[in-house]
Amino acid sequence: MTRKTLTLLATLGSAALILGALGFQYIGGLYPCKLCYWQRYGHFAAIAAGVVALFVPARVLLWIGAAGAGSSSGIAVYHTGVERGWWEGPTTCSGGPVGNLSTDELFDQIMNAPVIRCDEIPWEMFGLSMANLNIVASAVIAVLFILAARAKA
Repeated sequence: MTRKTLTLLATLGSAALILGALGFQYIGGLYPCKLCYWQRYGHFAAIAAGVVALFVPARVLLWIGAAGAGSSSGIAVYHTGVERGWWEGPTTCSGGPVGNLSTDELFDQIMNAPVIRCDEIPWEMFGLSMANLNIVASAVIAVLFILAARAKA
């Protein structure tokens, strides 16, 4: 496969994972925990690097995409360990911005915010959580970015 094809596949793969996560969140009502959000950040970087790499032939962009997808896979490994009780997860929760809120508005935000724990598995398929599936999917995307970076133009 050509570098451009591999780059397109990897970029679309990251975009598909983000769209899937947003679908589970906004359509399925499965709100993400802190570690779920962390897993998304690498894919945002991979998408940005991949889109630019489709127009600018700089291999460093492909390595950035690989690092982004690879970091998502690594965080998913950590999240899996938290879900399975192998180690402790974050000790703080994620929340919305509180910058210009009054005391009453802040109280209302806290009281109405859903509590999403990182150590609970809200959805499984074949005994695998979304974090488990993200380990594999993100690793495959990282490999596609690496193959693109090593491919001849």
